[in-house]
Amino acid sequence: MTPTASSPARSDQPATGQQAERVLVLDFGSQYAQLIARRVREQHVYCEIVRHDITAARIRELAPRGIILSGGPASVYETGAPRCDPAIFRLGIPVLGICYGMQLACDALGGRVGRAAAREYGRSECEVVEADSLFAGVPGRTEVWMSHGDQVDGIAAEFVPLARTATCPFAAVRHKSLPVFGLQFHPEVTHTPAGGTILANFLAGACGCRGTWRLDDFAESMIADVRRRVGSDRVICGLSGGVDSAVVAALLSRAIGDQLSCILVDNGLLRKGEAAAVIDEFTGHFKTDLHVVAAEDLFLGVLAGVTDPQEKRRRIGRAFVDCFATEAAKVKDARFLAQGTLYPDVIESGAAADGPAATIKLHHNVGGLPDDLQFELIEPLRDLFKDEVRQLGLQLGLPERIVWRHPFPGPGLAVRCLGEVTKPRLDTLRDADAIVLEELERAGLMRRVSQAFAVLLPVQSVGVMGDARTYDDTLAVRAVETEDFMTADWSHLPYEVLARISTRVINEVRGVNRVVYDISSKPPATIEWE
Repeated sequence: MTPTASSPARSDQPATGQQAERVLVLDFGSQYAQLIARRVREQHVYCEIVRHDITAARIRELAPRGIILSGGPASVYETGAPRCDPAIFRLGIPVLGICYGMQLACDALGGRVGRAAAREYGRSECEVVEADSLFAGVPGRTEVWMSHGDQVDGIAAEFVPLARTATCPFAAVRHKSLPVFGLQFHPEVTHTPAGGTILANFLAGACGCRGTWRLDDFAESMIADVRRRVGSDRVICGLSGGVDSAVVAALLSRAIGDQLSCILVDNGLLRKGEAAAVIDEFTGHFKTDLHVVAAEDLFLGVLAGVTDPQEKRRRIGRAFVDCFATEAAKVKDARFLAQGTLYPDVIESGAAADGPAATIKLHHNVGGLPDDLQFELIEPLRDLFKDEVRQLGLQLGLPERIVWRHPFPGPGLAVRCLGEVTKPRLDTLRDADAIVLEELERAGLMRRVSQAFAVLLPVQSVGVMGDARTYDDTLAVRAVETEDFMTADWSHLPYEVLARISTRVINEVRGVNRVVYDISSKPPATIEWE
């Protein structure tokens, strides 16, 4: 199996077609649960995240090829620690426990788990004891990533050790008669170099997966599903200038053609040239029925004098709902509303499969659309991660300048313009932000950096330009690298790139005489400033 993009799906769908080869990840609260699913998807195997307490009967209905038990922050010997249905281990479906998942499997099958004499966090050298099954093709000594304070300190006679470290005698195990495996380390993180091989061995060897899932097959299947569901009715799709809504619109355009109507609320808070790029792409390339609401004056009016970030969000949300609803009412015979909900949104909002009913995030970070719009919801991307959405966008014919656009908050530049939002301050920020992105593109760094932008601060400082004293604004540059946006590290941009950004901003953007670089990570900081 060779790597590609990843993406889990909802388990309320029958295992048919490309979903026949599916793997379930039971989530015990791990920060890496989504990453596990993505790594499985890189092996061309369909994967989804479900609740840890899913029943064995429900798993039998879903008929997965394999089950992965994620890590988690609890200790298995604590009262109230999350546990899975013990009947899972007797289904005959291969099970791989990772960290807490391994401890849980060993505890359920007669092993002993206790607090480790020496906690392991970070890289550790692992010695392979049995070089077949999970460790086929893995060097005898390999680096792994540990993150545990508990460990299996005694295994039942039915278990066989596969690997160990200096402080962890059972770094990996397998059951003699049941298809149950355990890894104390995390194969899903990049700090475990052989992790992909180990996961591939589990998927191909233990689970018998052939790696048949492809994103283009998913796209064709989704297009066919949309056609069947929509029939001859009309669909409304909100365009924001972001990647997700653009890909949804492109997919719907491919599926139903002129039955699609798109609405772009141009609120004056978009990046430089963004509205024009969206209009050009969806009227020129996709020939979409595009409704553009010119609402800059409205949004500037509701934001006048407001400095509190949460109040900004609330006011923008209400104004957006009003604009969208008014324009949507002009679209005749519309029955469906499409939006770009992604799989992480589904998980975070509690909508993961087999969980309680979720409150769907409508235009998250902006404000939900009212229920009385009475549209049926279409969410064609709800099974995909961000990297898959980008890949799908390219397959659908979207240009790279849209597909690789960095994430953008729902309230737009209003939450990057700290303090009061005015048109002059927005124009200053827009021009400076464009310079930041242009210089990253020029340096070939746009793909390496996960998100980059400028922030206009309500802080003035003294400067000198020519022979004149200035007292102008400060601009902060923020650039981060991340896989899941749950945690992020600041990007170590080359000094010469930062120097060009600073020089250009101060020379070309009126009202800014100082540029600073944000070197805080998430956590403790957030990626956005507001």
